[in-house]
Amino acid sequence: MESFGTVDGPGVRFVVFVQGCPMRCAYCHNPDTWAMTGGTLMEPSYIIEQYERNKGFYRGGGITVTGGEPLMQIDFLIELFSLAKKKEIHTCIDSSGIAFNPDSAEFMEKMDKLMTLTDLVMLDIKHIDNEKHKELTAQPNTRILEYAAYLNEKKVDMWIRHVVVPGITDDDKYLWDLGYFIGQFTNLKALDVLPYHTMGEVKYEKLGMEYKLKGVPPMDKDLIPEKKKVILDGIKKRRAELGLVKAN
Repeated sequence: MESFGTVDGPGVRFVVFVQGCPMRCAYCHNPDTWAMTGGTLMEPSYIIEQYERNKGFYRGGGITVTGGEPLMQIDFLIELFSLAKKKEIHTCIDSSGIAFNPDSAEFMEKMDKLMTLTDLVMLDIKHIDNEKHKELTAQPNTRILEYAAYLNEKKVDMWIRHVVVPGITDDDKYLWDLGYFIGQFTNLKALDVLPYHTMGEVKYEKLGMEYKLKGVPPMDKDLIPEKKKVILDGIKKRRAELGLVKAN
């Protein structure tokens, strides 16, 4: 748990990290959360108690669950967010969407329930091209894009996050395609374009793991506004075609 998160949703957030993720993102900062084993078992009520101790700091903020992949622990999320809503706490999920499973009626019943308790989903789209996504994460992006459409259908506020990695996700064609894809959604509330950095490399060394992007330089932060504009141009094009209000 992190008691003072400032980049995990609106306001100051109480952040809960959960174990388990099927993605193997080459630049993942938390490879220690990939396995479902490990971590510390906690009751949702205990987490709410920890939040309540400093709730004065969280005005305008709330609770964010990240990971790992939070949707791998959907029963836990439902219980935690049910308790949070009773106390009028803003709830946010930071997800890759990879665990979304529309083919399972049981999963979708739980997901529908969870969405009634969720104020915001921060959805990480790693790469808009499916084959490039597989190379980067060892997983296809099909379910992730389906999850974005589902969130729009359920009218759950969505923030899109995208990490720009030199030579991998910084191609303007793919950035524009990403914008064109997300431009169709009326629940899109924000776009975070983040520069790739190498600070996670040290953790891999300590864990005795290979860092797949070794040698790839950090993304030049000065180029991020330019790259974000490419995505925004794609958004505006799609919205113009659909007759939707243009993005700011």
